Amino acid sequence: MSDLITFLTNLFSFDQEHPLLFTQLNFWVFFLLVYAGFCAIMVWRDRSNPAPDGTLPPARRVARNGYLFAVSLFFYYKTSGLFVLLLIFSTFLGHLLGIRMDHLADRQRPAAHLRRKTLMIVGVVLNLFMLCYFKYAYFFTDIYNTTFSTDLQVVNHLAQWANHFTDTPRFNAELIVLPVGISFFTFQNISYIVDVYKQKIRHVGNVFDFGFYTTFFPQLVAGPIIRADQFVPQLYRPLHLSKRYFGLALFWIINGLVKKIVLSDYLAVNFVDRVFDNPTLYTPFENLSALLVYSLQVYADFSGYTDIAIGVALLMGFRLPTNFNSPYKAANPADFWHRWHMSLSTWLRDYLYIPLGGNRNATPASRIILGSILLIVALMAHNVWVWLTVALVAAALVAVYVLFPSHRRDFNTNVNNMDTMLLGGLWHGASFNFITWGGLNGVGILAYKWWRKAETWPRLLIAGFLFVVCAVVSLCSNSPLFNLLSVLTGVFFAGVVVRSAIIVVRRGQPVAWLDRGWNVLLTFVFISFTRLFFRSGSNLNPAEANEVAWNTARSMVGQIGSHWHLDQIPAILSNYATVFILFAIGMVVHWLPARWKRRYRLLFASLPLWMLAVAVVAAVFLVYQFVTADLQPFIYFQF
Repeated sequence: MSDLITFLTNLFSFDQEHPLLFTQLNFWVFFLLVYAGFCAIMVWRDRSNPAPDGTLPPARRVARNGYLFAVSLFFYYKTSGLFVLLLIFSTFLGHLLGIRMDHLADRQRPAAHLRRKTLMIVGVVLNLFMLCYFKYAYFFTDIYNTTFSTDLQVVNHLAQWANHFTDTPRFNAELIVLPVGISFFTFQNISYIVDVYKQKIRHVGNVFDFGFYTTFFPQLVAGPIIRADQFVPQLYRPLHLSKRYFGLALFWIINGLVKKIVLSDYLAVNFVDRVFDNPTLYTPFENLSALLVYSLQVYADFSGYTDIAIGVALLMGFRLPTNFNSPYKAANPADFWHRWHMSLSTWLRDYLYIPLGGNRNATPASRIILGSILLIVALMAHNVWVWLTVALVAAALVAVYVLFPSHRRDFNTNVNNMDTMLLGGLWHGASFNFITWGGLNGVGILAYKWWRKAETWPRLLIAGFLFVVCAVVSLCSNSPLFNLLSVLTGVFFAGVVVRSAIIVVRRGQPVAWLDRGWNVLLTFVFISFTRLFFRSGSNLNPAEANEVAWNTARSMVGQIGSHWHLDQIPAILSNYATVFILFAIGMVVHWLPARWKRRYRLLFASLPLWMLAVAVVAAVFLVYQFVTADLQPFIYFQF
């Protein structure tokens, strides 16, 4: 009896060392039990009359959605402990505000409209306050201390209150821990509140239906961010799981596990983490390779989670939105962000970029955001050169706006683009390195926008000028940074020269496949170098992320920009043969045409059940061979 009590206690208690992760056996035991209950509900004979529009009978719908709502809350509790209370608060807040706003919408009075707007603002502010408290407390405290020369310490007031309420020192009041997935479920609730206010959708009246929508466990802790207009209609549909959909669900689950464990975890443990932890111990080639391999690692990690979430949801008859569209096929930075983390990109576009003015105009908020971020950068840098750079950038922006009134629309659009990328970077983490990463992506997008409009000769002149400047500075200073930049700009200039020559020879027509391949390669290298700032401090406490990130970035650039010994490369390739083979296979599969991938997905889904079972067993065996001793959480859990 005591063993049973101990088992049940462990089952229903939060264990920080053993969270429910897709890569752990305990999750799949949990899911099998959940799926058994789900199937029991779906085969239950409901005597109520079915709805005439073919939707699920109300009693069965409430039973199914209420069951999955409770299961999802339990899943989050097993992942994040008492932070489940935040999820419950955010859920009930969104539900009540949606009902009230729709109720007021039926009253065609100015006062009712004002009250609806007030409710919408309250909902958005409360969700953002909750997000900022847990995610940005260290960041804002750091800024305040730097600005006013104070030494304030971050205090977890919620933990203090809980300790006082329970009369125990159970919670650590000296540390604010980031709840898993808080960025995802707060953004999801904000989009629901705003869409109900704008009357794009009607509110979800039943609390079990709405709770299920906001807490659906496959996508709860790492996305994709699902919109109400995409998912809410599915709440009322009966289960439809054909043989093909069942096969597709298995394919996505296997595909995600292979991406995560065979690619991401193996590359991280056996190469990427080693180099990033001690860049100066490795050669320039190993440092450069680690940057490029990390791009595949982070993609395999995040898209692997999404694939598993899509497969698990599909087994229950629900379709989650596509979150990735072969991002390393992108031919420019803007195209990359149309393909990478698409649910976040579209969220930022619809709820930030367009409200700021989009491609039409810039609002006062646009300039305030950009000015505030530039000021934050200057305050946190503690470096006179950064202050001077920020001042010059600000002066240049004002001069362009005043002196070139005919280009103000483009200027305003660029400000909105930059704001979106900077805040997108800040969404990923509350530290300076994430602002830098977002800013570099913003600069890349703006540079591409100018580049695509430029004629052949201006392109040649600009590329040549950049190469000459970097080469001269490199020769004069022997700076590792400018050594690296001189090589990169030299390769870029050579590519521009070759492309221009081809256009001249072909009378204005480039070679399409060669042009696209070159652009894809340039984009991949650019994105990989921006990730130097993303990776360096992404898994650190915000209080130390800035310093460690910049030291790591400086060390890696110093190594890559130092003298290369080409005779060492064959030995490195041999020592890390499995790593480079996996990297090559991963990139080749990634670059396969979309129609090929669709064909082999459908081919897999059409296999007989016994062959699907064999494929699952083979995949489990393969994955098991690559399982590492250390737990490798999904990278985006921290966001």
